[in-house]
Amino acid sequence: MPALSTNSGGEEGVFNVLLTGFGPFQNHKPENPSWLAVKPLHNVVIPLDSDPVVIDGQVVMRATSSKQWLVKISALQIPVEYEAVMDTVPKLHLRPPVLPDEVKDDFYPLPPDKGYDFIFHVGVAGRGPLRMEKLGHKLGYHMKDAVGRMAPIVKGPPSEFGRREIEDTVSVGEQPLQVGERLGLGFEMESAGDSYSARPNRGFGVGYEKFSDEIYTDIDVSRLVYDLRNSGIEQIYSSMDAGHYICDFTYYCSLAESKRNGKPYEKDRNTQVLFVHCPPVGQPLTTEDVTEAIRRIVFWVCSELAEIHDLAA
Repeated sequence: MPALSTNSGGEEGVFNVLLTGFGPFQNHKPENPSWLAVKPLHNVVIPLDSDPVVIDGQVVMRATSSKQWLVKISALQIPVEYEAVMDTVPKLHLRPPVLPDEVKDDFYPLPPDKGYDFIFHVGVAGRGPLRMEKLGHKLGYHMKDAVGRMAPIVKGPPSEFGRREIEDTVSVGEQPLQVGERLGLGFEMESAGDSYSARPNRGFGVGYEKFSDEIYTDIDVSRLVYDLRNSGIEQIYSSMDAGHYICDFTYYCSLAESKRNGKPYEKDRNTQVLFVHCPPVGQPLTTEDVTEAIRRIVFWVCSELAEIHDLAA
């Protein structure tokens, strides 16, 4: 998709948006469908007053801000690896963001004291519509990544995630433990009939203790999905389960880091975070379909941000 003209005249504000897609993995080679959909938008500039969406002669999606805004989009590929997520995503939320050395010269520069206004992660799921995720999960990551590694073990006392008031006991080594005690050691319980086995909790531990087990995006996903359907993007729905794998892991990390680096009294400056799952190419959406949906989502979110800035002015 070519960059749109930025010569709109008058006072202009800028929203900086970062899109992320994932690298190759298993059946998704040589390129991940999420990256195929994201990369056409790298270094694209969208004026918020451009190209309203018109269906049957009616405008169904249009920016309403009184100020002229430009949306500068950059795109970054993240490997399908837990360690890579932890090395990359927290730095994207710094002010200014810290990008991987191999790509930083190809991105729009940000002012020294400014972070991204919107970080939008895209991943691939199974066949079907787009899935707009409402939240990320802190624990429960038990699948190996693209290089065969597991998520970090959470060794400290877990929060209330997964606690169950059960009087049965299980054994770790030769020491019988109440279920609650076993969970306190950083394990979670699996049941099979009348027996129980323990496996380590995996996910976010040190440095993430203050964050809840589920973090919701601040974006009104239900309203966004409704507006997208009205704009002609019918193959989309909202989801409460991002999958407890790299996608979910990335989403939770990004949501937590947004809160860590944000300021409650400056919500108009805090980074908005969102995640959408796309299907494999042609199942049923084409790459072009997904790219257009991403563009409209960016347009919608930045239009909302523009209205917040108008009210704060």
